[in-house]
Amino acid sequence: MDTTNDWYVVAGAIASVGVGWWLRGLVNRPSIAPAENPVMPTAAVASQGGAGDVAATDASRLINSYELLQQAPVGYLEVDDENQLIWINPLASQMLNIPISSQDGGAIAPLTPRLLLELVRSFELDQLIENTRHAQRSCQQDWILNLVSPDPINPNEGVAYPLRGYGVPLPNRHVGVFLENRQEAENLVQQRNRWTSDVAHELKTPLTSIRLVAETLKERVDPALLKWVDRLLNEILRLGNLVEDLLNLSRLERSGGTGLTLKPVELPRLILAAWQSLEPLAEMKQVQIAYEGPSELIVQLDEPLMHRVFINLIDNAIKYSPREGTIYVRATVEHEPASLSLGSAPTSQQLRVDVIDEGNGFQESDLPHIFDRFYRADMSRTRLSTDQYVSLAGNDFANSGNTGTGLGLAISQQIAEAHGGKLIAQNHPETGGGWLSIVMTTQPLSLHEVSVVP
Repeated sequence: MDTTNDWYVVAGAIASVGVGWWLRGLVNRPSIAPAENPVMPTAAVASQGGAGDVAATDASRLINSYELLQQAPVGYLEVDDENQLIWINPLASQMLNIPISSQDGGAIAPLTPRLLLELVRSFELDQLIENTRHAQRSCQQDWILNLVSPDPINPNEGVAYPLRGYGVPLPNRHVGVFLENRQEAENLVQQRNRWTSDVAHELKTPLTSIRLVAETLKERVDPALLKWVDRLLNEILRLGNLVEDLLNLSRLERSGGTGLTLKPVELPRLILAAWQSLEPLAEMKQVQIAYEGPSELIVQLDEPLMHRVFINLIDNAIKYSPREGTIYVRATVEHEPASLSLGSAPTSQQLRVDVIDEGNGFQESDLPHIFDRFYRADMSRTRLSTDQYVSLAGNDFANSGNTGTGLGLAISQQIAEAHGGKLIAQNHPETGGGWLSIVMTTQPLSLHEVSVVP
């Protein structure tokens, strides 16, 4: 857990305890304070210190809690049951551009108590608060904050930046929200992606030259040394696949799904084509495939990209299946409810394709990172050896999709997201093996509709 998340846990506990003590002393206080006397949780409790030693101790605890939150490296704000802002620390006020005033006792409050939605026009923040209050548990939400001046004559729009909010339920239906500015993290991700893309572009040309030299040597070396040239060629191919994977990831991230070439695709045929490309790998372990689902299922997809997804998912299952095992591929479709018009057909369908193996499954610690770049699980889930690569024919190796780069599932996740879907990794309760699923919403097509498509 990083330092920021530690602050969320510590500050959340402090806020929950502190607000509880504060509310005990404020039961009879009006919910809306006048403009000249803004709501001041810490100062209000501190003013009641003469009620006795216990009250003084409670007030001291609360003052310390809010003083700590004022110095926290994350933003924090608090709203009452009517979504009125009653407390905010300086960092949150800076993030949301909310004016604040320092009061006696170190409390920070808005200049005039108002609804939070009037102070900052953020539907996502308001939704996070409502979801937290309704669920009565911690909630998280990411969004892009666009600060717009409330002046209708000069609606000057500020700089937009990503925020992450953590809602914490408090007593009496109050809600505390921790805010994290994600701009620096986003910049680091963009710099990393740009760097890997630039390196991949620079490597592509020399790798092509090295491959041409190796192929020329293959025809001229002594037959006894031929296997070493084959190994060299296979490693060059693997490096070439790594470079191509990095470039594909970069293109997918830049396009954001806008570069897809959608057309009607017969899904069972696409799955069969992916399996046939991987048959040399399956035969080595005598692994078989079992398909369950509609024999005719036509959906709108980018065929080359989705073929790559099935290559990666089935290849992953082959590598981790036991000898003479079975890989189960299941396709299911759930139609979305029809519109309100009588007799109208469903406008979309939920497509799910599951790829299940009979191996050892994923470690629980690996599941959150399965789709991370270059991530590898434990040693039982590793790529094929060099000798196994050499046993494949050149064309089969190039088409196998088994690049061993640690990018296959990351690319598959990116392709699924470009189609408006997602990939899910878990362990199957029956086989105990890995269970990878792609879920997306597609448009239903009939054979007649496909026949009239130009």
